[in-house]
Amino acid sequence: MPDAVPTLTLQTVPDGAPHVVLGGSWSAARLAANWRGISQALADLATPQALQWDLRAISRLDHTGAQLLWNTWGHQWPAQLQWQPGQRAMLERVVRFTAPAVQPARRTLWQLFLRLGEQLWQLWDHLVGLLALTGQLLLDAVTLLRAPQRGPWRDVSGHLFRIGARALPVTALVGFTIGVVLAYLMSRQLRLFGADTFIVNILGLSIIRELGPMLAAILIAGRSGSAITAQIGVMRVTEELDAMRVMGIARGYRLVLPRAIAMAVAMPLISVWTTLAALLGGMLAADVVLGVTPAYFFATLPLAVAISNLWLALGKSVVFGLLIALIGCHYGLRVKPNTESLGQGTTASVVTAITVVLLVDAVFAVLFKNIGL
Repeated sequence: MPDAVPTLTLQTVPDGAPHVVLGGSWSAARLAANWRGISQALADLATPQALQWDLRAISRLDHTGAQLLWNTWGHQWPAQLQWQPGQRAMLERVVRFTAPAVQPARRTLWQLFLRLGEQLWQLWDHLVGLLALTGQLLLDAVTLLRAPQRGPWRDVSGHLFRIGARALPVTALVGFTIGVVLAYLMSRQLRLFGADTFIVNILGLSIIRELGPMLAAILIAGRSGSAITAQIGVMRVTEELDAMRVMGIARGYRLVLPRAIAMAVAMPLISVWTTLAALLGGMLAADVVLGVTPAYFFATLPLAVAISNLWLALGKSVVFGLLIALIGCHYGLRVKPNTESLGQGTTASVVTAITVVLLVDAVFAVLFKNIGL
């Protein structure tokens, strides 16, 4: 016969503690069918330890039901308990193997201060390592200028293809959608003041000067920056970096320099590509929503946005590319020979690269606030 549904009945006895009578099957299968209801009924009982519990009507009690009852009692035996021998053995086994709840340790002010110092020391360590990697990159660039025929140009071309060419579809899609959204939102506000034609000025300046390079940098940091860290990190896990050291191959010249060159060359191109896609989306949305024709858009854009904004955007893109490459290589070289460190390094690389891009863009905005405006 199938097991009966678990039941819980509270009986009030005159001049005595209330009785809690349990019946049916308190097994995992039966409890799972109505776990929420049974748990709520047990939670509604006030001071379960002071009640009288009668388990003799239970037809089946397994470890799940016994653990549920022990947790309900607060890991303490109730004042009065009536049970069968088999139920007693099951409950005592659960009590024996139930681990005490681990209470989280409270941190003192001194421990919090030490934790802050540890994080600051880790930040300082990363800054020193990144500075050393930048210096090594400059030395490798001087070596390349002295003997360009011996440079790692094949690696550079491969990274250019993977970083630049393969990123064109996703950057164009994101840029186009951002342009459409910006134009639609701006048109709703400009129409209130009858300033429909100024959408060209706002779109052109915001996309060419800020959004185009920033969108491209964020996308490349998440796409290619993580790939750089993962590639070098896998080389650490498979001991290829140790093999390069044994063979006397300079890691900076063969790993960091090609990626930095490829990123510095690809980022301005991707930035221009993303900017054009965003302007195209904004132009089409402005034509649909405000009736600003593409001919008027093309004629007004050069007059509304100075050419210096484009040069500023290209310069920022080169800096963004170098920073993303350096951060990706930095975290890749610091990966330990285990898969957990590889995942942590890749995540930290993406977060750090995006954060640095935003901070550097803010610095550029402050330093060049009077150029092109």
